[in-house]
Amino acid sequence: MSQHTSSKTLRSALRQRRPLRGKVALITGATRGIGRAIARALAAQGCDLILTGRDQAALHRASRELARGQNRVLAHPCDVRAPHSVDDLFRTIRRQFKRLDILINNAGITHGNLPVERLPFPLWKDVLETNLDGTFLVTQAALAVMKRGSTIVNNVSIAANRVFAGSAAYNASKHGALGLTNTLREELRPKGIRVIGLFPGATDTDIWKTLWPQAPRRKMLSPATVAEALVNAILLPENATVETLEILPTTGTL
Repeated sequence: MSQHTSSKTLRSALRQRRPLRGKVALITGATRGIGRAIARALAAQGCDLILTGRDQAALHRASRELARGQNRVLAHPCDVRAPHSVDDLFRTIRRQFKRLDILINNAGITHGNLPVERLPFPLWKDVLETNLDGTFLVTQAALAVMKRGSTIVNNVSIAANRVFAGSAAYNASKHGALGLTNTLREELRPKGIRVIGLFPGATDTDIWKTLWPQAPRRKMLSPATVAEALVNAILLPENATVETLEILPTTGTL
């Protein structure tokens, strides 16, 4: 049997077993892009899903798409910047699911290309509150309902360890999120909770409409590719982990 055939057989066996069946996964920023793709991939593995976002119409569409199987899907609006909104989300999670096995901190925004000297403070603040404060607030609430064997994934982007001129707030938020991610990983090792830093490179999502409208989309990763790689990492045995998952287009940095 060739290595290619063997790999296909293994993937097929994993799909048939659906080892994540019955696990409960929360995805923030789940209505589009990478978040929506991760939600689809986890649904295919049999996970029960909690989808959050600020756009209620988009949440409704996402929940209708993903609730076609046997898994449960809860769509709950949440503004990750607001402690009261996060608290309301987790009251619902405790009432309906009792626990959380997988947390995907994916909610994030960016801003148009602006040098620091022209970057309005309210815009800076909104990006930091969404990308960094939101990750902190959701994670802190989630830890109360996560047990040994659970997994936290923070989508920190390759902007977490690189800088892009004109994206000061986005860069700063992602560098901060990386620091939080690395700290969490060390704090949670004794509790048996895995923490994965997800570093997708240029991915074909709506964020480019703000960041770089003329970006060469054909050279980018698809959100589904990022989701597939991440799910493969989550599927590792509990005593193994991918701590950082960097996925880039084969053409490199655009």
